[in-house]
Amino acid sequence: MARVAVIGAGTMGHALALVFALGGHRVRLTDSNPATLARAQGLMETALATLVAGGEAPADWTSGHLAQAVTRHESLAEAVDGAELIVEAIIEVPEAKRALYEQLDKLAPAEAIFASNTSHLDVFPLIPAARQRKAMIAHWYTPPYLVDLVDVIPGPECEAGVVEGVSDMLRAMGKQPIGLKKFVPGYVANRIQAAIGLEVQALLDEGVASAEEIDAAIIHGLALRLPILGFYAKADFTGLALMQAVKRNNSYAPPEPTPNSPVLDRLVAEGRTGVLAGAGYYDWPGDPAALFEARDKKLIALKQAMREIGTMAGMERKL
Repeated sequence: MARVAVIGAGTMGHALALVFALGGHRVRLTDSNPATLARAQGLMETALATLVAGGEAPADWTSGHLAQAVTRHESLAEAVDGAELIVEAIIEVPEAKRALYEQLDKLAPAEAIFASNTSHLDVFPLIPAARQRKAMIAHWYTPPYLVDLVDVIPGPECEAGVVEGVSDMLRAMGKQPIGLKKFVPGYVANRIQAAIGLEVQALLDEGVASAEEIDAAIIHGLALRLPILGFYAKADFTGLALMQAVKRNNSYAPPEPTPNSPVLDRLVAEGRTGVLAGAGYYDWPGDPAALFEARDKKLIALKQAMREIGTMAGMERKL
């Protein structure tokens, strides 16, 4: 059992606190905004109840159990006192992260590991020199209590064994750490998602298909095969000669990246910013919390089905 401090109690932070608590660790959670910190307990309890109901968390985990496993602290010094692993999950603003790391350098134990959840920033230049030997990135995906992927990247001066130790901790919690040799913005999954996003936005802006039709193509085409095959195994089943011929035909040109999207900009201007606003590309009437709960229940069912189904990984050496 490790002593974990999670800095930032927002969308990712409170969920990460729950993940580490369920993994058997003692967690201290803090946030510079008292209102955000106050909301965290209710958000964790809601997510926990969904996990328990779906069989993804122990049935004996109650709100009382959670309150003991995760304590909330308004003081940063109190939150990091005695911490072995410090998870940074604050806003993606370089100066905010730099200021936090300067504080942590003064307050945190000398041997504490700093693990940033940054989505796209190279945080290593923001971390004081004295902390570089224990600095790494551990980037999670939302909701982290259901999505198992974690990108792990050592800092340029990180000691051997730090990332491996954290990766072992993650595996023991049922997570899937993916080690990158160096930092690249977006890591692997987000870079692939960014390429998909660029294409589908262009298809929508150019009137090729509606948002519903594009989503249907993804759900009923790509998504059916990707969970069991990924990309390269799928290519093996399709045949590499076909893949080679498609490349030679050179019939596809990716969209030119642009800073604007007419459809996206119009939706935002209209206040259609997503589920929390009640509308985005789709209309989402009703309680947003109920919608997130419904999403989580479907993800639980999908995870459980995938455990039963399995993937093709490893079968190339077994058949």
